[in-house]
Amino acid sequence: MTQNKESNILQNNYKELSIQVSLSGLSFCIINSALRKVEYLKNISFNKLSVPEAILDKLKEHIASENILEQDMNRVVVLHQNELSTFVPKPLFSNNNLSDYLKYNVKILDNDFIAYDEIKNTDLINVYVPYTNINNYIFDKFGEFEYKHFSSVLVETLLNKSQKKETPVMYLNVSVNYFEIVLIKNRQLLLYNTFEFFTKEDFIYYLLFTVEQLELNPEVLTLYLLGDIEKGDELYEITYKYIRNVEFGTNYSIYNVSEDITPPQTHENLILFNSF
Repeated sequence: MTQNKESNILQNNYKELSIQVSLSGLSFCIINSALRKVEYLKNISFNKLSVPEAILDKLKEHIASENILEQDMNRVVVLHQNELSTFVPKPLFSNNNLSDYLKYNVKILDNDFIAYDEIKNTDLINVYVPYTNINNYIFDKFGEFEYKHFSSVLVETLLNKSQKKETPVMYLNVSVNYFEIVLIKNRQLLLYNTFEFFTKEDFIYYLLFTVEQLELNPEVLTLYLLGDIEKGDELYEITYKYIRNVEFGTNYSIYNVSEDITPPQTHENLILFNSF
């Protein structure tokens, strides 16, 4: 979705900013779209915050501390990361029934604003609750901007760019205290779910429970890892212990990284790099 406001953009009309917002962290990416170059990349993690108001304080604090984030942008994208979302087949979708799609899957309030994203090249709609206080601040700060649910970018990218295979392929996208499971077969979405975890035992329990419920064979299943997970760390080791075919996925980035930025690993920042 796009929220409109006139904006005075002078020379920096090739600058695009993406901000990913969650209860456990913030991520920022600025690209020069003319040069296809990442000019700023920052991931900030903090102990889980209980309310969106606390996220807003963290967001304001970081933007005020970084001059590069104060410049005019040609395009601003906000990615809302939370568990308040569900995918709906397009033939069954009506924008008059948004709350009905969510209320059976997540807890929502009567005054919650509900939005939706269309997933390109698919018959899927993602219905979700954005952080409205974040949207209001970004509108006041930057003017016109777009917002999406982070899972829209994740699922759209994997569906449109992964290889077409007859057997199900599972993707795990890991962030601080959360991970998402995406299961795809023949470029069709079979499952999307998100889990909160605090220990490696939580992590592997939810993963193996999902594998069991879907009647998948951990000896033959191919599992691709994305996000905040490294070879040799405890999440990787416990996953590799129970799933035979574990590989790192790719972020499908088309951008080069400025010399002053430490290049991310190829399985990191898929959502940020594909949000533009």
